[in-house]
Amino acid sequence: MRRREFIAGPGGTAAWPLVARAQQGERMRRVGALMNREAGDPEGQAYLMAFQHALQQLGWMEGRNLRIDTHWGANDVDRDRKYAAELVAGHPLN
Repeated sequence: MRRREFIAGPGGTAAWPLVARAQQGERMRRVGALMNREAGDPEGQAYLMAFQHALQQLGWMEGRNLRIDTHWGANDVDRDRKYAAELVAGHPLN
């Protein structure tokens, strides 16, 4: 083994953790969305898509640096209260 190969080998190995750390993605942020419609409601889906599009224009991409927890209240006050409490408490979706 030549001297250069020997020196480059350990140096490259020592730098590997720095490269791996630099490749990690951004911190994932969470946004809660409480929709007062049925999950299959076309208008509710359009509102959610518009919200996601506006976030994308600001640099927030779902799955990359953002997670959107969406709950569909279906125009039920009790369900809205339950989902609102879950979102405020930060519980993940079931």
